Amino acid sequence: MTGIQVLLISGSTRDGSSNTRALAALHLLAHPGVTAEFYDGLRTLPAFVPAGAQPPEVDVLLDRISACDAVVFSTPEYAGGLPGALKNLLDWTVGGGQLYGKPVAWLDVANPGRGAGARAQLLTVLDYVGAHIVDSACVHLSIDQPAEQQLSAVLAQLAAAIEEVRRGQQTDR
Repeated sequence: MTGIQVLLISGSTRDGSSNTRALAALHLLAHPGVTAEFYDGLRTLPAFVPAGAQPPEVDVLLDRISACDAVVFSTPEYAGGLPGALKNLLDWTVGGGQLYGKPVAWLDVANPGRGAGARAQLLTVLDYVGAHIVDSACVHLSIDQPAEQQLSAVLAQLAAAIEEVRRGQQTDR
């Protein structure tokens, strides 16, 4: 397996967010051939303007998404859905195809019985932009319990999905 780049995107803008901590735990895991990097521009990403000028911060975002092999999201649920900042980030990807065919997954750290609205909206948008959702790498974590095995499995599932994409095959959605 050649080098795999995974971009980690937290949908939370809150310092100390459990979503960001979950991605940080994923980042710290060593998995052969996989490098994970954070996208940290969510707070400063300009609002999406259809057919408007594309700001340099957006170019950076879209270039990073294009350059990676997979994306892992972790997002809280606000008011029954995706946080506006994350939806804004996803809106910037609609016209350019940066997520089309790209393996994606999410880490869910919501309390039991919570987060369904955010997951449903994330699934809807990712389906809309043609992302390759790797169901087996979409997991619920309890942030209070060690989850190294689950996180390691996420990286392994993404690596396998990337290899399938590279061979021209796709499974899952």
